[in-house]
Amino acid sequence: MDHAKTTSDCLFCHPVENRIEVLAENELALLLKDNYPVSPGHCLAVPRRHVETYFDLSQTEIIALNELLRERRKALLAEDAHITGFNVGTNAGASAGQSVFHAHIHLIPRRDGDQDNPRGGVRKVFPDKASY
Repeated sequence: MDHAKTTSDCLFCHPVENRIEVLAENELALLLKDNYPVSPGHCLAVPRRHVETYFDLSQTEIIALNELLRERRKALLAEDAHITGFNVGTNAGASAGQSVFHAHIHLIPRRDGDQDNPRGGVRKVFPDKASY
């Protein structure tokens, strides 16, 4: 594994230096604009402390991340009347698709018609399991 083991080489530990826009923050967490958004408004909640996955977070950090996600959801709904849903998720480990090894939670706004068939949502990581 060649995961970032120190904060010095971690994108999310140094968002400004890595040209990642900080949208909001609190004592324990940051809300970052996703540089490769899958939909307009896609953002990431990240802890200030460098930990690898969601499961390494403290309960206090999870609460801080959730506060930022809820605030951003409210702001996005106020800004864009076309938003009709959200996907919220995390990738924990390389086999789950994690590519930046600093815990982060995606908030992805969804709009009616942005996919032909959104049924299955996050289940589509296994496309053959999305229809049920």
